[in-house]
Amino acid sequence: MRLRPYNCRPLRTVRRDSSNMGPDIHVTAAAIVERDGRFLLVEEHVDGRLVLNQPAGHLDPGESLPRAAARETFEETGYGFVPSHLVGVYHWRNETGTTFVRFTFCGTHTAPTGAVRLDEGIVAVHWLTRAQMLAREHDLRSPMVLRCVDDYLAGARHSLDVVRYLSWERLAQTATT
Repeated sequence: MRLRPYNCRPLRTVRRDSSNMGPDIHVTAAAIVERDGRFLLVEEHVDGRLVLNQPAGHLDPGESLPRAAARETFEETGYGFVPSHLVGVYHWRNETGTTFVRFTFCGTHTAPTGAVRLDEGIVAVHWLTRAQMLAREHDLRSPMVLRCVDDYLAGARHSLDVVRYLSWERLAQTATT
């Protein structure tokens, strides 16, 4: 017996005028890439500052969270990345009121082959130890950067099965068969 997915209609986009905007919430995917005790970080321009961050970014339409982490790692660093575990989910609100919900993954990586073209805004790629990150704490894009590394070093690993991707199309197709 097939169960019909609950409420399978797509949500409508509600357009608000800028004077009545609700909270600004960003869902992002990030990668912890570790090699010999050093972590892959990008140096990037954000709001007029140079900051350090794990390879990370927003989801593209129809993209799963692990796939977004892999894509962002490649686009920002040239490194291939295959997520193996979820390290954690991090909820942070910055000083301007913007909220970030970050899904951070760890996994295996492969070095770039050939010339690397870094994503727009990325200035450099660095391999830093935790101690080096701590020494440059004022340069970290957010407190999530160091917290993710600390959780990774503490052994936080969750199965990728805890992050389920449910596409509207797949659910609708299942409901009709």
